[in-house]
Amino acid sequence: MSQRIRQPASLRDRSNLLGVTPPSSGRSSPFSSSYTASNGQRYADDLESQNDEALEGLSAKVKLLKEISIGIGNEVRESAVQLSNMNDAFAETSGILQGTFRRMNNMADRHGCRWLWYIVFLIVVFWFFIIVWWFRR
Repeated sequence: MSQRIRQPASLRDRSNLLGVTPPSSGRSSPFSSSYTASNGQRYADDLESQNDEALEGLSAKVKLLKEISIGIGNEVRESAVQLSNMNDAFAETSGILQGTFRRMNNMADRHGCRWLWYIVFLIVVFWFFIIVWWFRR
């Protein structure tokens, strides 16, 4: 570390600075310390290749993330259309049920209370068949 401080300020070149420090990748060099100038260039080239590899990896991840977000957007649009269609269907069904209930109430008003006993009888028979079926399985 004291060597770095003693170096002249004119050594602002990256390859000269990297010649003093070992590579951050942890790879060992086949060259001895006598080749510091070529080692410095090699370390710089190694770092540049590592940066390029990392950049390619990041660009691939960004591309994948973009594809996923586009897919999510498409799914949201399709789901919104489906929900709109379901809302229309439920509104139509609600209208049909309201009309049926209104006609049933009109019928009940005209015929008195006898229809209520028919409905209770049908419910009891229905539950009887369900219970018999359940115990026969």
